[in-house]
Amino acid sequence: MAFQCPVNSPFDCLLLGTLIKAHASLSLSSWCYNQFLMANSFFLLLREDLDDTLYPGGTGIGPALKRNIDEFLVARFGLAADRAAALRVELFRSHGSTLAGLIALGHDVHPDEYHSYVHGRLPYDKIAADPRLAALLQSIPQRKILFTNSDRAHMKRALERLGVDEACFDGVVCFETMNPHLFGEVNGDDDAVADRTVVVLKPSVDAIVAGLRAAGTNPRRTLFLDDSERNIAAGKALGLRTALVGKRARSKEADYALESIGSLRRAIPEIWGGVAVDAELQPDHNVEKNKSMRADLDSVIQPTSIQA
Repeated sequence: MAFQCPVNSPFDCLLLGTLIKAHASLSLSSWCYNQFLMANSFFLLLREDLDDTLYPGGTGIGPALKRNIDEFLVARFGLAADRAAALRVELFRSHGSTLAGLIALGHDVHPDEYHSYVHGRLPYDKIAADPRLAALLQSIPQRKILFTNSDRAHMKRALERLGVDEACFDGVVCFETMNPHLFGEVNGDDDAVADRTVVVLKPSVDAIVAGLRAAGTNPRRTLFLDDSERNIAAGKALGLRTALVGKRARSKEADYALESIGSLRRAIPEIWGGVAVDAELQPDHNVEKNKSMRADLDSVIQPTSIQA
């Protein structure tokens, strides 16, 4: 695909870590890299997330996900309903997701078994098509990569309901991409995640690195969009330019803030070669560089608000 980059754009690529999220309440939480350098452009990449960024709240997807997880725990382990709900919350807080917690505790649960149950029963019909979102994504001149904690099947169904063609992204980083070791696809370069009790999810260092490796990008020329302040902090710590979606004000680690993905053109016109005129929307070039080590980043591995 040939790209025509705006001469005055500070972005070369955009990494979308939060595409579906601002259009709904499913927090499951994209990477992309442009090999060429755009003249006078600052951003190489736009990375976007999937859930709670691309579709609006109130769809009922989030509550349905929690319910499905509880029912999975009841059916799989014979727990009482109240104990299943409590365990879901406990595992989310301690391991970042229910699946990650189950695997870490030594339970023989395959990701496909888990995802087919908890995602396969979601009410996808409640996600409405969004032609404006599709047009916005198509208008972005830089390369784009979708970066999500969810599995590929969920991602595809959500995008289909939104009316967004997966082909508009130049790459996808999802659960399977970050966790090949859970599917018997370990190679010599995957020693760090070869332990089959480890589940890699944003905002862990391994997840961010997996995305960067897939994108092959220069972090400082990459714009990372996500609705999670923890994910944004992790991205900033590794040198990414960051945009917090779903908020009016920037967090400490966010260079930009936008209320929804639909306001992207107004909030960050530089993507299209424009100039930001609203002082509140100007990037914070003085954000202190976070030099936290791997342990500091891993300590905030609570990637979503759904307690999944």
